[in-house]
Amino acid sequence: MQYRKFGKLDFEVSTLGFGCMRLPVLDGESGERNINIDEKESIRMIRYAIDNGVNYFDTAYLYNKGKSEIILGKALKDGYREKVKVATKIPIWLAKTHDDLYKILDEELERLDVEYIDMYLLHMLSHMNWEMVEKLKVFDFLDNAKKSGKIKHVGFSFHDGFHLFKEIINSYDWEFCYIQFNYLDENYQAGIKGLKYAYDKGLAVVIMEPLRGGSLVKIIPEDVKKIWNQSDVKRSPAEWGFRWVCNHPEVATVLSGMSNMNQLEENITTFSNALAGSLTNKELETINKVKKVYKQNIKVNCTQCNYCMPCPEGVYIRGIFNFYNNAALFNKKQEAIEFYSRMKKMGKDYSRCVGCRKCEKICPQHLPITELLKEAHNAFENGL
Repeated sequence: MQYRKFGKLDFEVSTLGFGCMRLPVLDGESGERNINIDEKESIRMIRYAIDNGVNYFDTAYLYNKGKSEIILGKALKDGYREKVKVATKIPIWLAKTHDDLYKILDEELERLDVEYIDMYLLHMLSHMNWEMVEKLKVFDFLDNAKKSGKIKHVGFSFHDGFHLFKEIINSYDWEFCYIQFNYLDENYQAGIKGLKYAYDKGLAVVIMEPLRGGSLVKIIPEDVKKIWNQSDVKRSPAEWGFRWVCNHPEVATVLSGMSNMNQLEENITTFSNALAGSLTNKELETINKVKKVYKQNIKVNCTQCNYCMPCPEGVYIRGIFNFYNNAALFNKKQEAIEFYSRMKKMGKDYSRCVGCRKCEKICPQHLPITELLKEAHNAFENGL
């Protein structure tokens, strides 16, 4: 297993981080909402990972309605706790008062059955909940929690545009952050600019969605398969994706949500020699060819920067574009249609657009948003 320094802190973490959102389940698909976790197999996988050098484990208050934290805590008995860094997250939007923050933290400590949490994050910071940080005096809470010894290091996970990312970075003495980053999302949300900005500030950068939630490995277009197969270096699509992320020296660790032992074993092998700067020009050229194929199928060149939000009429512009693109890129048509149906019920679909074009005036990509929203609306209505 390879290790990297965790930002300005004085320890190293395994380049492979174990994401506990997709633990194996007894029925259905693994994921954040499934509570029927296979506890025995999950504990076996977590301990196998630790025995093979993984020392960073990530969970959250909301994962599997709290069961993820509980099972991770059970897995860390018998001397395993001392070998790892435990990360979990607080959903500040669930707190009604400042005191609620302490209650949630204490509940997480109880679930994990630990005396302290190594890495504590504000979960899913975006423009929708950033204002709550000041309202609930979250920074005072974090300072007090550190002083009490209940948490060791403070960070946040991020889901918005670079402008807000930069504002958040400069607002507090953060020690690390989580961003989404993969070879298709190089300029998505915080993106490569955010990665470098945080790194230069001394923050450890932890990567979420290195395989775009599995989209880069589940349904692969034939043109993409052909490019991978033509490469002199034979790798699985997952290995290509992980190595691209690890190639960036600014990355501290990469979270992978593993649902079975085969995935874990494959990842341990991949991350044993996935070094920064190790991809050759020819290998990078292969990945760029794959990116080109995917991007040719993108319907809207939206980078999800969020400048167009909020729409004065409530249209969920970036969400509509995101699902429209995913339907074309990864054949997620049914998921996209169901999403748009929800938007219609919530009054956030294209029918609310009045054609004011305020969004177009501030779009960094200069997109004809009004026409593209209409195009997406027609596609959703006609079954894509």
